[in-house]
Amino acid sequence: MGWLCALGSVLLVSAAQLLMKWAMIQLPAIARQLDFAAAILAFSPPALALLAGLFAYAFSMLCWLLALKRLPLSRAYPLLSLSYLLVWGGALLIPSLNEWFVWGKLVGGALILAGLLLIFWPDKKDR
Repeated sequence: MGWLCALGSVLLVSAAQLLMKWAMIQLPAIARQLDFAAAILAFSPPALALLAGLFAYAFSMLCWLLALKRLPLSRAYPLLSLSYLLVWGGALLIPSLNEWFVWGKLVGGALILAGLLLIFWPDKKDR
């Protein structure tokens, strides 16, 4: 159950980041306070995406707390790095976020995955 909660937290926080980024691109600038407030109060699609992102973020924190209750911190915490990869990949797939593929970021993602493999590689006592 702990692993499921940790994975749920990673997926939810990644979705939250993508939703909030998309919403903030679509909404008027916060500096234009009246326009921003009007868009929020009108429950426009970007406002709903922002709200959904905030709820997903809050729910991810609940999942994270449940994961921490059940998993050792040395196992749970490295899983958060998966969200960097998921957000980057998601941002590449959502055209309105205007993210570009960069080989250096792919190499960085591979290093993150390699680090996770090293952390989770079974020790002799884990077998």
